[in-house]
Amino acid sequence: MSGIYIHIPFCKQACHYCDFHFSTSMKKKGEMVLALAKEIQMRKNEFENDTIETIYFGGGTPSRLQIADLRLQIDTIYKNYKVAPNPEITLEANPDDLSKEYLIELSKIGINRLSIGVQSFFEDDLTMMNRAHNSAEAKECLEEATKYFDNISLDLIYGIPGMSNEKWKQNIETALSFRIPHISSYALTVEPKTALNKLIQTGKIAKPNDDLAQEHFTILVETLEANDYIHYELSNFGKPTYFSKNNSAYWLGKKYIGIGPSAHSYDGISRSWNVSNNSIYLKSLEENKLPSETEILSKTDRYNEYIMTGLRTIWGVSLERILDEFGSEYLEYLQTQARKFLDDNLLSIEGNVLKATKKGKFLTDGIASDLFLINLEK
Repeated sequence: MSGIYIHIPFCKQACHYCDFHFSTSMKKKGEMVLALAKEIQMRKNEFENDTIETIYFGGGTPSRLQIADLRLQIDTIYKNYKVAPNPEITLEANPDDLSKEYLIELSKIGINRLSIGVQSFFEDDLTMMNRAHNSAEAKECLEEATKYFDNISLDLIYGIPGMSNEKWKQNIETALSFRIPHISSYALTVEPKTALNKLIQTGKIAKPNDDLAQEHFTILVETLEANDYIHYELSNFGKPTYFSKNNSAYWLGKKYIGIGPSAHSYDGISRSWNVSNNSIYLKSLEENKLPSETEILSKTDRYNEYIMTGLRTIWGVSLERILDEFGSEYLEYLQTQARKFLDDNLLSIEGNVLKATKKGKFLTDGIASDLFLINLEK
């Protein structure tokens, strides 16, 4: 299984917490759409022996593109790659872009999964985050989207300063009322070069509180599991058969090509990434050059990545795979480092697989960093 990720680097406005690559100017949209299709075509040899099972439009805000722009990318993939029957084709979208007409047209061009960036159903939260939509638009878009799409994911943010547990519960309950089969939820994080960071430094917004975020996370897990969602990855909850195939492939170490400025690619041995600059990206494609850098991953790099992604998921870290792929020295190191977390009931071993316990899930990233190896083979 392989996938193609297409980064659409345009947004209507800048969310205060976001540090992804995007532009609020649409002046070069036409050039970018053609350049993305050109990169897709130029890189077809990378997957000549692979079958594409997922196509993912991320961003940025892919729903800023017109139907013809999206159709061009999908058609180019079908012309240049072997595509599986009924692939998962996801579009990230903002509520204010999802009109009835747009939804109908999306369903006609092969998009069969939506990932909708609601973040909150409360007006004050949306204003604080500088989201482009309002609460009414979020609800209206979900009413419409569920008429034309069965496979929908909804994003929510928790740990927002001043958000009570009751308010957070209301956010979750509102999401559940639309019978959405997949929910992705993330703690509000403060990235260095964001407007949110500046607002916190100047005292205009309170700093997110880790204890509050942990309380919200516990409420989230308990509420969604009580409603038959499977907590299959740290930030992702899906009804059976509604897990994100695209993201699951990332976490399971499958190959993927990243198209567009700032997009990353992975082939199991190396990782590459495109330049995070729209103008340089466009100029390179115009000159028939791929504007990317490549890093060959060492055995230690691959071990650390497997620990990081594996612990976040229900599939965990296979001790047998550690031994087979990395050797006894790595396995012994992992077992030694994991002992304190096993003793504290933050990790468990089930069927020779190392997993985070319910108690340890919120702390997964910190635990993983303690299991990383930095001084063996590089």
